[in-house]
Amino acid sequence: MSSQRLKNGVDRLAGTTQPNGRPANGAPRAPVSAREAKGETDENIFLFVPNLIGYARIVLCIASLYFMPLHPRRCSFLYSISCLMDALDGIAARKFKQSTKFGAVLDMVTDRCTTTCLLVFLATAKPQYSMIFQGLISLDLASHYMHMYATLTMGGQGESHKNVSAERSWIMNKYYTNKVGLQPLVSGRRANVVCKVVLFTFCALNELFFIALYLLCFSSPLITPALLPSAGLAGQNGTTPVTPHQPIPSLLFPSPFSAGAMEMARANKMDSTVPWILTLGSAPVMAIKQWINVLQLVKASQWLAEGDRRDRMKEKRKRQQ
Repeated sequence: MSSQRLKNGVDRLAGTTQPNGRPANGAPRAPVSAREAKGETDENIFLFVPNLIGYARIVLCIASLYFMPLHPRRCSFLYSISCLMDALDGIAARKFKQSTKFGAVLDMVTDRCTTTCLLVFLATAKPQYSMIFQGLISLDLASHYMHMYATLTMGGQGESHKNVSAERSWIMNKYYTNKVGLQPLVSGRRANVVCKVVLFTFCALNELFFIALYLLCFSSPLITPALLPSAGLAGQNGTTPVTPHQPIPSLLFPSPFSAGAMEMARANKMDSTVPWILTLGSAPVMAIKQWINVLQLVKASQWLAEGDRRDRMKEKRKRQQ
């Protein structure tokens, strides 16, 4: 009781409370929430605009996976929208000042999962090249995980994995931090929007390559010999839409989980001209993107090794003291 009286007396001398214990402005003292007591805000991080965009991307990705075995056009459309929305969450985070660690991890995990799911399907569609697709999946996951872990352990808990100094890697610095200011017209006013052009371009064209390759599995006889007709094989140019070559009737069931699901989808008579153009046009960027993944893996490994040598030196000096 005496300590409480002493506190009230100090508050009155400071002018913050009245003799009756109320604040000097007459308003009742607001209760302190449990989060405020722990030094946190009462904001719901999970309902931030960038994170809501991330949830929408996940829904679109799941929908595209459902249509992937039988409906290549619908699947490609949903998958492409999900990938294009990858640029919106970063813009929204900077626009509304809602950049969070949860949002950054959600964005990276969504990117890795969507690409992995598409590559898994390509590996099953073209089993003779499955080792290549498995290698691409492993490289993508390993490089990003290693880079994220190295950033958190060596750069500090609050450091973003996209903040790469030019001293550590000039190429990675340009890849992650190259920005261009845009001023789109929003509600009659010019809005300042910062877009990471290099990162977005490489990621978009990398995904475009695999989407186009996915479409070729349903349209090009050069990629899928089952699309060749039973007669007149010599006159085919590789782009004419045809039906599967001697499909096995016992495998052609309407279920998307049946063994003949892809054969039924290939019977949709898709033209492969546009997928071929997209595949060949995005192939160089895809190859550079994989090289950047290798570089990211190497640089992250070297960074972690530097930390290990530093820690071992500290332990050595402690033992010498």
